[in-house]
Amino acid sequence: MQFDENSPIFLQLAAMLEDGIVSGAYPEESQIPSTPELAVGYKINPATALKGVNLLVEKGLLYKKRGLGMYVAAGAREKLTAERRERFREKYLEPLLAEAEKLGISRGELKRMIGE
Repeated sequence: MQFDENSPIFLQLAAMLEDGIVSGAYPEESQIPSTPELAVGYKINPATALKGVNLLVEKGLLYKKRGLGMYVAAGAREKLTAERRERFREKYLEPLLAEAEKLGISRGELKRMIGE
């Protein structure tokens, strides 16, 4: 993975782990790589890896099994999917509908255009 210089690495790592949860690469109740494994695998500071993982713990997407590691929480995929659907609506759908209204494009015509 190539990290983008415009965003903190821990946020990018958290997003990558979230993508893995949504895609099914990290199914619910499965173990994710350890913080040291993430640090070595992505050539980042272990503290940065821990910060990214802890962000997902705070969001309730991961939990720790003492002595065993970090695991994907039950319902994590559903929670992430719901969040992403809402962001999609706000970022893409609402502006699309607003622009269509400005242009006089009906919902039916818009639906037809999307279907093409």
